Amino acid sequence: MFNIKTMNAIAEKGLDELKAENCAVSPEMSAPDALLIRSAKLHDAVFNKELLCIGRAGIGVDNIPIERCSEAGIAVFSTPGANANAVKELVLAALLLTSRKIVPAIEWAQALKGTADISKQVEKGKSAFAGPEILGKKLGVIGLGAIGVKVANTAIHLGMDVYGYDPYISVDAAWNLSREIHHI
Repeated sequence: MFNIKTMNAIAEKGLDELKAENCAVSPEMSAPDALLIRSAKLHDAVFNKELLCIGRAGIGVDNIPIERCSEAGIAVFSTPGANANAVKELVLAALLLTSRKIVPAIEWAQALKGTADISKQVEKGKSAFAGPEILGKKLGVIGLGAIGVKVANTAIHLGMDVYGYDPYISVDAAWNLSREIHHI
């Protein structure tokens, strides 16, 4: 059995998987075998001698003292790509929000509250917020990792002309990339 100390809120679904593997998981461990973190900053942390590894639920390890962990024999793991779909959705939402001028339209509509003859004002002013459709537009995606591949592929499905650049693309990412994307 391994004792795992959580230092941030971690999804119960993930914790349940650890518990099913006979791991004790708690934020109250005094001498854990492993730390499970998200954003906890560990640069000033004192590690117990039993600590075997640190797992970060997220990409990047800038909040973990890698050199000190290496010297102490503590393995460090992260989860690149775990949030790729969520980030892709936010990128696409931003693309649509800006292209279709949605935020300015909402602000304009809210400014009309309480004014007289609102229907005439709406008919007169709504064309200012039409915005161009993204269908047929060009999109450049720099970095074709887990997120970039998802953004590029979804943009292809939305009818965009997509150009992708990544001099360090992995084999897995390349296999998942639509062949309709122009490689530059």
